[in-house]
Amino acid sequence: MKIAAVQHDIVWCDRARNFERLAPMVAQAAADGADLVLLSETFSTGFAVDSADFAEVENGPSSEFLRRCASEFGVWVGGSCPELPADSDPTDRRPANTFVLSGPDGTSHRYRKIHPFTFGGEDRHVRPGSDLVTVSIGGLRVGLFVCYDLRFADEFWQQAQQTDVFLIPANWPSSRREHWMTLLRARAIENQTYVVGCNRVGEGGGLHYGGDSCIIDPFGEVLAVRTDGEGILMAEVTSEHVASIRDRFRFLPDRRS
Repeated sequence: MKIAAVQHDIVWCDRARNFERLAPMVAQAAADGADLVLLSETFSTGFAVDSADFAEVENGPSSEFLRRCASEFGVWVGGSCPELPADSDPTDRRPANTFVLSGPDGTSHRYRKIHPFTFGGEDRHVRPGSDLVTVSIGGLRVGLFVCYDLRFADEFWQQAQQTDVFLIPANWPSSRREHWMTLLRARAIENQTYVVGCNRVGEGGGLHYGGDSCIIDPFGEVLAVRTDGEGILMAEVTSEHVASIRDRFRFLPDRRS
């Protein structure tokens, strides 16, 4: 399977303009042979957690955009958006930071970010999720996480045995870029999985985002990286390579719970 990460800027809280800008990039990734295309965290709004325009209903405009792109371009497309869960407590109007992954067959899968970013005030405006999610796509087992989750190794460990690749959309500021790059490789090495990290670029909410999106293999080798600016990076990932690494270096069976 070929996975593409679309490193992109975000127009603050302007869904229509972001959809207009992102659709051609998804189309280009599909034309270049991608089977799955990953966008950033809060790809349609930016990390505008305290804005009145941030939240949307489940199956709202952002997830509809992903569904439409998946259908039109014949690829899986994912990214996170702020959705009010349909089954949520009506007294809690906070959305969940929801990683929506849509397939060309019309199916959608949802992971709700377990760890809101308290340092940035996300916990005050966004509800935490609770369930880990793994999706099977073309024989590849795909685990879904979002940005700040990257700092918490235990959930990745829980999923490792049944995962071939972790997808991590992010809005990770350039001031902590070394943490981002180090943690991505750590999650790949310690779990012997591919890791695809897709980070935004540009300015938003008074912060600068430098990108550094990358695709890392189960041995920690960087297969593709883009340090700054908008663009598409892509790499081939296979479950056979994961199995080969795990068979040669039998670290996971030595892990203690």
